Amino acid sequence: MSISIVVPLVIGILAVIGGFAAFFLGVQYRKKVAESELGSAEEEAKRIVSEAIKTADSKKKEALVEAKDEIHRLRSEAEKDNKDRRAEVQRMERRAQQKEETLDKRSDKLEKKEEDIQNKLADAEKTLQESELIKRHQFEMLEKISDFTIEQARDYMLKNLEGELTHEKALRISSYENHLRDEADDRARNIIAQAIQRCASDHVTEITVSVVPLPNDEMKGRIIGREGRNIRTLETLTGVDLIIDDTPEAITLSSHDPVKREIARMALEKLIQDGRIHPSRIEEMVEKSKKDVEYKIRQDGERAVMETGVHGLNPELVRLLGRMRYRTSYGQNVLDHSIEVANLAGVMAAEIGANVALAKRGGLLHDIGKALTHKIEGSHVQIGVDVARKYKEGAEVIHAIESHHNDIEAKTIVACLVQAADAISAARPGARRENIENYIKRLEKLEEITNSFDGVEKSFAIQAGREVRVILRPEMINDDQMTIMAREICKKIEDELEYPGQIKVHCIRENRAIEYAK
Repeated sequence: MSISIVVPLVIGILAVIGGFAAFFLGVQYRKKVAESELGSAEEEAKRIVSEAIKTADSKKKEALVEAKDEIHRLRSEAEKDNKDRRAEVQRMERRAQQKEETLDKRSDKLEKKEEDIQNKLADAEKTLQESELIKRHQFEMLEKISDFTIEQARDYMLKNLEGELTHEKALRISSYENHLRDEADDRARNIIAQAIQRCASDHVTEITVSVVPLPNDEMKGRIIGREGRNIRTLETLTGVDLIIDDTPEAITLSSHDPVKREIARMALEKLIQDGRIHPSRIEEMVEKSKKDVEYKIRQDGERAVMETGVHGLNPELVRLLGRMRYRTSYGQNVLDHSIEVANLAGVMAAEIGANVALAKRGGLLHDIGKALTHKIEGSHVQIGVDVARKYKEGAEVIHAIESHHNDIEAKTIVACLVQAADAISAARPGARRENIENYIKRLEKLEEITNSFDGVEKSFAIQAGREVRVILRPEMINDDQMTIMAREICKKIEDELEYPGQIKVHCIRENRAIEYAK
């Protein structure tokens, strides 16, 4: 071999041998280090085990001490609890013993009371027998003295008692009736007074003529026209009489139909304002005035419905209400009267707890027939009933219309309220125009009727004829006859006299003793 190959080979072998030697030395070194560390670990483990045993012994001793303390504590508590329970049991036993002793005492007392009661019952029975014996002897003596048997005496006593009870019952009934009548009168007066105060309204009497002012007297000739053609045309179209007299700067329109009179008045005022007065222009203005009046009628009807709070009326009934604005009764405007009657009836219904809406409806429609009396024959009551039925009004409203003038008897509260409200509105002072001569004649007739009865000394009509005071002769009329005479006077007044509202008959009977000291 060549030296170049051997040298590296030797070097490589030497390197391998050196590596093995180093590895072996390292392993030996690590072995020694491991053995030394293992010995140290064993010693440390022994030390730890020894310490653990010592700690466990101390913990065990401590646990035993604590367990003994806990056992001692629990034993003390148990003994205390037992002691308390024994005390409670002893206390309950003492209470039970005391109750038992109390019950025994009560039982003894009850037995004594029962014995006493039995003795008293025996004494009472003995006394009752003795009283029955005495009573029988007394009845026998009474029968001998009175010659009445027991049955006869009983009948006699019952008859006397019945008579006394009848008299007492009559007195009580009379007293209750008078008391209730006074209360009812006071209540009625209060309700009516409140209704009148709350519904007070002014009244202006209306007449059957209207006066149209003119700018000058020359206008009268223009209204008359050539050969009177203008005035004839106006009278023919409106159905109203035009009165042209010496009254300066004024023309009077006369008609019993207030609607026609209002149409003529409006047409004439338009013609005067326009200045062109001839037949064709007159016809145009009359037609325009008719439309205006019809519109105003509808407005008046709606205003009445809104003012009274009555809803759900048929439109034709509303229009008829508006026509009542141009209708009067003894100078009283019928629409204003109907509104007032509705309000009065509503207030009185509220006071007594009746149906307010129904009372107002009946009051507003009670005179609805007066809107058609100039077109339909018959009384306004019957016309109103027919109209209400035609437009499907309720039975109570129809009954109120039919009975408000006593054509039939009022059978419902609403009918009575409407009747009373109608009388109040019509009889209000100043509500209706009355001739002074007729007024005086009515008062004279009232006094004449009352003076026609025997036993009347004199009479006085007062309060505008709404009351008459009758002075009676006490030597001819006693108290019982006075009541009868008052009813007879009322009956005669109702039969022979026509009057608004009602008349109070006040009979007075008194005795006077007069002496003079000298």
